[in-house]
Amino acid sequence: MTLLLIVLCVIAGVLLREVRERRRDAAIQSLLATFGSAQAAAQQDARQLLVWQPLAESARTLFPAAFAALDTATGHRFPFSKDLIERAHSKWTADWLAWEKMHDEEYRLKAAAAEQEIGRVTGEAAALAKARLDRIQHEKIELYQQRYESYVRTAKALQALVDRVSA
Repeated sequence: MTLLLIVLCVIAGVLLREVRERRRDAAIQSLLATFGSAQAAAQQDARQLLVWQPLAESARTLFPAAFAALDTATGHRFPFSKDLIERAHSKWTADWLAWEKMHDEEYRLKAAAAEQEIGRVTGEAAALAKARLDRIQHEKIELYQQRYESYVRTAKALQALVDRVSA
């Protein structure tokens, strides 16, 4: 009877371990499916990290064993390492600088065309051309301010993620 009880306990222990391993494997597969696409989205648009990283941290709390296995398998903090977030922040800044240059060039050309028109016309046409130039300058500043506000807000949020995430 004691031998039977020992055998049953061993079998129960083996079954319990098997069930736990299957649950962990299912969690890993689910996390890979969910955060694999999130990684791709974040590489295309750094702002995606602002949505996905907090979700990943919540999931990490709920499934610590699955994340530990993924961290080991990938060699970094899954799904978003500190290095990945830093690269996204750098890309965000580089994209901003490229946009800023393009924006400046675009509006410099628009202003030059309006100024040239002012020099060719007189009277009411000149007044309209001056109004057009003023509108171009206003539009340039307005668009720049909107874009800059978005850039700064996102850059600060990305830097906060870098500061919170361990390597």
